[in-house]
Amino acid sequence: MYLEIVSPEASLVAGEIESITLPGINGEFQMLNNHAAIVSLLSQGKVTFAGSPTIAPGFENKFTQQEGKWVLEISGGTVEMNNNKVIVLAD
Repeated sequence: MYLEIVSPEASLVAGEIESITLPGINGEFQMLNNHAAIVSLLSQGKVTFAGSPTIAPGFENKFTQQEGKWVLEISGGTVEMNNNKVIVLAD
């Protein structure tokens, strides 16, 4: 599936991933390839994804790696999954 993470500063990430875990307002949830369409609010927490998307130059310091996955701390936002494309609008 394809992932885009966009912040008020810039588009942070774009590319193919295998899975993503997000901090939903009702708890953490995971999406895999061909997940059903969804729109959800996100709370403060960690966005964790596995794969090798491109991280925008100059924003690498916002990401850490844990157990072979990329991790981004967010303070909130929204996510949309449709047609195997995940778009995260992160604060």
